[in-house]
Amino acid sequence: MCEHEQPLAVTVNGLERRFGDFVAVNKVSFDVKRGEIFGFLGPNGAGKSTTIRMLTGILAPTGGEGTVAGLNIRTESERIKTHIGYMSQKFSLYQELTVEENIDFYSGIYRIAPEKKHERKEWVIEMAGLDEHRHVQTAVLSGGWKQRLSLGCAILHEPPIIFLDEPTSGVDPNSRRQFWELIYELASEGVTVFVTTHYMDEAEYCDRLALIYRGEMIASGTPYELKTTMMQEEILEVGCQWPQLVMDEIEEIEGVKEAALFGSGLHVVTEDSAAVEPRLRDYLSGKEFSAATIEKITPSLEDVFVSLIEAHDRAETPQQEVAL
Repeated sequence: MCEHEQPLAVTVNGLERRFGDFVAVNKVSFDVKRGEIFGFLGPNGAGKSTTIRMLTGILAPTGGEGTVAGLNIRTESERIKTHIGYMSQKFSLYQELTVEENIDFYSGIYRIAPEKKHERKEWVIEMAGLDEHRHVQTAVLSGGWKQRLSLGCAILHEPPIIFLDEPTSGVDPNSRRQFWELIYELASEGVTVFVTTHYMDEAEYCDRLALIYRGEMIASGTPYELKTTMMQEEILEVGCQWPQLVMDEIEEIEGVKEAALFGSGLHVVTEDSAAVEPRLRDYLSGKEFSAATIEKITPSLEDVFVSLIEAHDRAETPQQEVAL
């Protein structure tokens, strides 16, 4: 191995999972470097959780192969569980126990040495900022504090790789930001973080991303690479009054492929922004929007993902029509 190459924490080649005739994960391949934050991005039902369950030894693959921490996901699934931390989509701690009692319980599950239990518990409580809540029953904690406790229990045994399945689903934006600060802290200490999410803004925090749709991986790369190389169309950002009222009419302008609400304005998708921009200006001036602004921008990850999904669907449509 070259000195500049990072060892791999996870390798996946042609991974597949079928449930009867339904293909939940379709021949997915990717690698995750040690110490990186790797995001698995896609809508609900895309196959993210099924993939993570195969990698954590919970679900056997139907096809393909892979390793986690150098261990084979088909033949060494039980050994894998001792090398990873896993935070599932559903809150899995004991609601009737206090914060401390949950940590003590998981110390036993992970067979942490008696002389190290107190040290690890105090580290988790400090890391997650739970000192004032250590004697509070878990059931009464807010979603954000439960999330921190779940993360703390998942890394109690100091695993080199952690899998986080939709970890911030259902919590407020401030709690999501604080949770990501904890993830960054772990990654800075060399922990590999594999995280699934459908939040496009969270995907920006990842070192690299894989986009999954209907069980297939449709793109991968850094957030910057995806935004600058994976989208053929160009984006014009339009700021004007009442964007929702003009969106449908803007889509009728020659050269406009799509217009969508984005923040307080619109993102207008076009193959040739230079040709479309004067037409947009003429249209908006006719609406007497004196304060309207039009600017070509780098696509957001949401723009890229929508474009890739539409391209994927267009490619599949002819095949489906032939099958019919």
